[in-house]
Amino acid sequence: MKLVAVVKLIPTDEQAAFLLATMERINEACEWLAGRAFRLQVADKYKLHHLYYVELRNRFGLSAQMAVRTIGKVVDAYKRDRRKRPHFKPHGSIAYDQRILSFKALDRVSILTLDGRILVPFVCGDYHRARLEGVRRQADLVLRKGKWFLYVTVEVPDGAPIEPKGWLGVDLGIRNIATDSDGEQYSGSSIEAVRQRMQKFRSNLQAVGTRSAKRHLKKASGREARFRADVNHTISKRIVAKAKDTERGISIEDLTGIRERITVRKSQRAMHCGWSFFQLRSFLTYKGALAGIPVAVVDPRNTSRTCPSCGYIDKANRKTQSEFSCKSCGFADHADHVGAINIARRAPVNTPIVAAIWSETHSCDTSPGLVTSLAL
Repeated sequence: MKLVAVVKLIPTDEQAAFLLATMERINEACEWLAGRAFRLQVADKYKLHHLYYVELRNRFGLSAQMAVRTIGKVVDAYKRDRRKRPHFKPHGSIAYDQRILSFKALDRVSILTLDGRILVPFVCGDYHRARLEGVRRQADLVLRKGKWFLYVTVEVPDGAPIEPKGWLGVDLGIRNIATDSDGEQYSGSSIEAVRQRMQKFRSNLQAVGTRSAKRHLKKASGREARFRADVNHTISKRIVAKAKDTERGISIEDLTGIRERITVRKSQRAMHCGWSFFQLRSFLTYKGALAGIPVAVVDPRNTSRTCPSCGYIDKANRKTQSEFSCKSCGFADHADHVGAINIARRAPVNTPIVAAIWSETHSCDTSPGLVTSLAL
């Protein structure tokens, strides 16, 4: 499967200037080409290459492969929504492939710039360095808060797939971020406390409005997102480890479009939209693939209203957010645990279907926003 390893570049001031000039020039070229592509309604990279390759090189002074990567970046952005003209910020990430970027040692990378190749040292943790020993593909050069990073796509081998002896159901929620069918809960109380504290912190700084307050806001940006990612990594690792130890697959609910389907009170909107369930699902999927654990995605409809004892379905079965009490047989339990049990039971049981789901869920989409970072 394909994952993304992140390394931090340590360029000199001169090298940083070369990288910045290259990034700004390529994004300027992307902005120019996007206007032409939108005007002609062309989203085919071969047609754009035939029409503008030479002009791109002459107008912006790009190398041959830089021009090719520029065309590819514009096409990828334009294909997402052909009704809109894509725009590119001066410091947006730029893509490198093996022709214009190569790793020369354990701590050096050769990068092509407008002023020629430069050899830039980098640092990364042992975990990421081990991943870099795999097959390296495209790398994205990213400028974040004045620091330079490479997001390197690497191909790593999947774990030997197991024949699951059962399924571990996982119910996702807000009060409890996850609850499995064994009854273990991964509480969201501390997460909500952090969200509220960060929201109050931002509100206070925004109310002050001074330059110092704005500097503090900029410095704190991304802190909550990093916290969410860290918690999601921790939860997904624990769930995958449990499934592997018990030789079970993982069954999760498909929550695609849940924010559009469900309405909540105004006071609960921030809590409802403040957690990334898709991120947790993607972490479970790729960690499961690395461990050889199949991950099945099932329909979540009525999972928290169905009695696992007698099968009776009724909205009234769920008395409160946390209480489940069957109106037919009297079975009572925590509502999240009931949902996890039903999710586990909806997973496929015959091998051919398991193989099909395994093939689908362990494949990786390398489009921006969907590639999973190997952050610990």
